[in-house]
Amino acid sequence: MLKSELVLAAEAPNPIIPHPSEMIIGLVAFLLLLWVLKKYAVPRFEALYKERTEKIEGGIEKAEKAQAEAEEALEQYKAQLAEARAEAAKIRDDARLEAEQIKDELRVEAQAESQRIVAQGEAQLQAQRAQIVAELRAELGRNSVELASRIVGESLQDEARQRGTVDRFLAELGSGAANGAGK
Repeated sequence: MLKSELVLAAEAPNPIIPHPSEMIIGLVAFLLLLWVLKKYAVPRFEALYKERTEKIEGGIEKAEKAQAEAEEALEQYKAQLAEARAEAAKIRDDARLEAEQIKDELRVEAQAESQRIVAQGEAQLQAQRAQIVAELRAELGRNSVELASRIVGESLQDEARQRGTVDRFLAELGSGAANGAGK
């Protein structure tokens, strides 16, 4: 029995090793699948791969171009900012210079106005002095005539006489004051 079992086992096909007809059919099916994949699927995959590569490369180019444009815009902005700062400094310096000029002009005008006011005041003082001197002379003359008429006893009411007497008196008074100032 043992032998017969061995013979039966030898005649039965091995389940691990496939049958040759199955191997041929499997090989034909595999080659047919390879041909279909190569004919239809691989070109589509290649086209998709190429399209995706172009998109990525285009995106990189766009990004590099955008980066270059951004750097250029930044440089322009920095140049404009520097130009604006220089212009602001120039305007500030011009304003200071103009303020100094205005201040100098105002100082000159104030000095001229001050001199005009002083001159006008001096003129008024001279006029007032002349008026006061004239009033004092007239008052002094009247007082002198009145005193002289009391002392002399004669009437000095005559206008011409009165004037002459007053003028002589004032002249003597002026020369006496000059002599007294000289001593």
